Amino acid sequence: MRENLKFVEPAGDLGRPLLQGSFGMAATTHWVATGVAQAVLERGGNAFDAAVAAGFVMHVVEPHLNGAGGDMVAMVAPVGADVAVVAGQGAAPRRATVEHYVGVGLSAVPGSGALAAAVPGAVEAWLWMLREHGSWDVADVLAYAIHYAEVGQPLGPAAARTIATMADHFREHWPSSAATWLVDGEVPAAGQVVRLPGYARTLRRLVEAAGDATSRTARIDDVLREWKTGFVADEAAAFAGRVHRHSDGGDYAGVVEAADFAGFRVVAEEPVEIEFRGHVIAKASFWAQGPVLLQALAILDTFGDAELDPSTEIGVHNVVEALKLAMADRDAYYGDAADNHELLRQLLTPEYARSRAALITGEASGVWRPGTIRGVEPYRVPLRSTGDREESAGTGEPTVRPTGVTKGDTSHIDVVDRHGNMVSATPSGGWLQSNPTIPELGFCLGTRLQMTWLDPASPSALKPGRRPRTTLSPTVLSRNGVAVSALGSPGGDQQDQWQLVYLLRTLVGGYNPQEAIEAPMFHTTAVAQSFWPRHWTPTGVVVEDRLGSDVIEGLCRRGHDVTVAGPWSLGRLSAVLRDPGTGLLSAAANPRGMQGYAAGR
Repeated sequence: MRENLKFVEPAGDLGRPLLQGSFGMAATTHWVATGVAQAVLERGGNAFDAAVAAGFVMHVVEPHLNGAGGDMVAMVAPVGADVAVVAGQGAAPRRATVEHYVGVGLSAVPGSGALAAAVPGAVEAWLWMLREHGSWDVADVLAYAIHYAEVGQPLGPAAARTIATMADHFREHWPSSAATWLVDGEVPAAGQVVRLPGYARTLRRLVEAAGDATSRTARIDDVLREWKTGFVADEAAAFAGRVHRHSDGGDYAGVVEAADFAGFRVVAEEPVEIEFRGHVIAKASFWAQGPVLLQALAILDTFGDAELDPSTEIGVHNVVEALKLAMADRDAYYGDAADNHELLRQLLTPEYARSRAALITGEASGVWRPGTIRGVEPYRVPLRSTGDREESAGTGEPTVRPTGVTKGDTSHIDVVDRHGNMVSATPSGGWLQSNPTIPELGFCLGTRLQMTWLDPASPSALKPGRRPRTTLSPTVLSRNGVAVSALGSPGGDQQDQWQLVYLLRTLVGGYNPQEAIEAPMFHTTAVAQSFWPRHWTPTGVVVEDRLGSDVIEGLCRRGHDVTVAGPWSLGRLSAVLRDPGTGLLSAAANPRGMQGYAAGR
């Protein structure tokens, strides 16, 4: 019962309500995508149809956070079937070798430009989901994105700021991006309607490629074929192969070829899972950062409830220290070397969790401490201080070299339908500032290869055909073999950190999902950042000031290097839920920035 819990009660003021109903629910990082998902449900589509339609719309309404040339990781939970991971993370192109990058004078993969581009995986992943689990025709699903690309959508403040930051770079080095994102040569203002006719033409050409195919799946196959072996692959490869400016200030040609598009395959994988407080938490495997959440939960499960409250000094301290340990293991061991995954499952055993928990004391640790597992040599990542040189505009996370403390962003979509089908999807990459816009396609390539290392000893070393270790990390919770919640967040290295705090508040502390999302948030920066400039702050913690002066001062006394952010500045979580006993559906979304919304009935 709530009255017996030791957790601090949520404030309860100015909060949004937890939405509840029985028909269908959607929660995303942009209200238009939420509205589109709900519209599809209202017209008889299932959760997968709704998520795919919303996913393509995200390319238009959050273009600074995701795009058609990017990546996507999703968790799908069809009724009556096991939870699966949709692996829409593209691999390194065939010519993306360490030798090539070093040979052109690079010591690291640039943060922007075509040399940072993995094979695009998001579009293929969305279409795979539609083919395997959807019920709608591809033309009907894409109609929403075509509409917004042609008619236009008012530009959000963050997107306008991103374009303003990149405007001079566009004018001087990426003229095709200037032609796409500047209006009569000027930066569009927030609220100004921006149209993307080039992307609309691409989507229309893809729909037309379905031709006279009579079955729904055959039409999707035709669209996929045109993407993989037709005009999209040809135009993207030809444009990427031209010399252009990269974020390190150098001019290089990319290495993506049309054959790389043809060779990429989206696959469904088994998730990795642990049980925590009566729920099975499912994540993508060690080619992503998802197991960080599972490791941290396993470590914290050795503590008592009173020591896990994220609104108290001791709770924040324990969460941060557990995350440091899990993140150190991520950087030392995680990667797409498939033969290592069974060995890496040692990281999720109760015995290993207890050994890691024993390292947590009452003081903040400033030491990078990966654990020891049998059969795998830990890789020591190069740790860079915040004083090291940064690269030029466009590098790093999609927030574009943020000057404040709020870092990391992308897009996220959660949907549940009345039958109980669930989707949690995190599309990212291919944002407008990552690469020059391909004029014939209306979108640009991504930069996920910046998360690889030009050191063959790294588990996330650059290697042709190998996926870079992605930060994209959706989550599905099950109980008694039935999916009960889908959730996730944008945020780069913060994605699983913010989800951890949410799960502690809901599964241990008894908060409802909306209360948990709105409660004060925090994360540690004592990790080797996945994006350039890959800073590491040994005892760094960023907290919302709503956490309270007593807690913040207590963290400082324990040795944490605390940065205090604004009251509503960290986290963009969303979630949908279903009670399998009653069929009651719920949805919650992040109010920060007043852009993410839930809808349903």
